[in-house]
Amino acid sequence: MSETREPARAPEALATLFNQRANAGDVEGLVALYEPDAILAAGRVVATGHDEIRSFYTDLLARKSDFPAPETLPPLRNGSLAMTFARLPRGAFSVEVAREQADGTWLWAIDQLKLAPPKD
Repeated sequence: MSETREPARAPEALATLFNQRANAGDVEGLVALYEPDAILAAGRVVATGHDEIRSFYTDLLARKSDFPAPETLPPLRNGSLAMTFARLPRGAFSVEVAREQADGTWLWAIDQLKLAPPKD
């Protein structure tokens, strides 16, 4: 696996990079999509910082190897911040806050990995 990874040059690119890296089993590539002190929430799990996010994805990729491409929705932008959205299979959403970095690339600062639709 290449150590050189394409960075996200727009906030909406993060979901595509996530999907590519998850399907490739690239844990370090997934971690690289987050700021060093980012927070990831997935159900009851809240992972803070690269070490905990790495642990979360190591466990997730050990159990799951197929990540269908999400439908990415246009981000809401306010200067160097953006809220990104992806519609996942079965109607769930992921919602993230991305921040533009000093070099013009984008990383997630907050990731709510999966919000399930309300049950009828």
